[in-house]
Amino acid sequence: MATIVLGLGTSHGSQVSLTPQWWGKHGELDRKRTRYEELVKEVGDGLAHELTPDVWQRKYDAVQEAVRVVGLELQAANLDAVIVVGDDQAELFSEESMPAVAIYWGDKITDIPRDMTDVPESRAAAMWAKHAAQREDYPVAAPLAKHLIEQLVASDFDVAQMNKQPEARSLGHAFTFVRLRLMGDRIIPVVPIMLNTYFPPNQPTAARCYALGQAVRDAVASWPADMRVGVIASGGLSHFVVDEELDRSVIKAIEARDADSLGAIPEARLQSGSSEIKNWLVAAGALTDLSFELVDYVPGYRSAGGTGCGMAFGRWTS
Repeated sequence: MATIVLGLGTSHGSQVSLTPQWWGKHGELDRKRTRYEELVKEVGDGLAHELTPDVWQRKYDAVQEAVRVVGLELQAANLDAVIVVGDDQAELFSEESMPAVAIYWGDKITDIPRDMTDVPESRAAAMWAKHAAQREDYPVAAPLAKHLIEQLVASDFDVAQMNKQPEARSLGHAFTFVRLRLMGDRIIPVVPIMLNTYFPPNQPTAARCYALGQAVRDAVASWPADMRVGVIASGGLSHFVVDEELDRSVIKAIEARDADSLGAIPEARLQSGSSEIKNWLVAAGALTDLSFELVDYVPGYRSAGGTGCGMAFGRWTS
């Protein structure tokens, strides 16, 4: 039967792949997507020590090392398929028609290069980790993906399915990041599980995400083919405002296999970029037979208001 032999968790936000010279520029962008002035008043001068070139370089180096370690784990695992749990940010789907949970089961899925004409230089600096320079087809573990859809529906999850890629719409960066930064030379056949973490009103709750992961675990175990399967959570942790308390509590609960604590995270704390923590909750539910180890957690502050990204990297192994 199919066996889940490895789990990985990785942040995929722009800051993961930006050299420190750009961190301050993205801090300026955060003024438009956060209650920035209020945050500055709340924080005061408390983060000045986090915003120096030396600190940013040290944290950047730590993040690159964590990405390297997680990538080597994936490359060494000899997987037949990898289930990638990520959020679709109006990439394959549109914001106006976004399923809560979807699985792609066509034979292949394509990364389409981004039109960079109007992309600001500060954003363009991270695009190399989000989309390839040329179109690239990824093989899909289609029979396993179809089996997951069938089994999840039988387990009372209303899963949207897609087996043909919409014209001119690319696979999302939650999934392409795994290919571009973790897989190395060999593209492992993927099963993309896409969550709507960002767009109300149909975002699955934390508890529902964890239960979805448990159902994925059971569905993989019921697949009769002899396969080595991995599960990757792509995204998170807190952003665009760093919430170290939330991030560390999530990591602690994952380590302890504390389903109750993970399922009880309030929806209000899982919005905007922090909603991608839900991708980790699905993985945690799917990987209860393995032990979690944190590779690194780097709170990447990039402004006086405490904006940035809580960058986390971990592995589940036997």
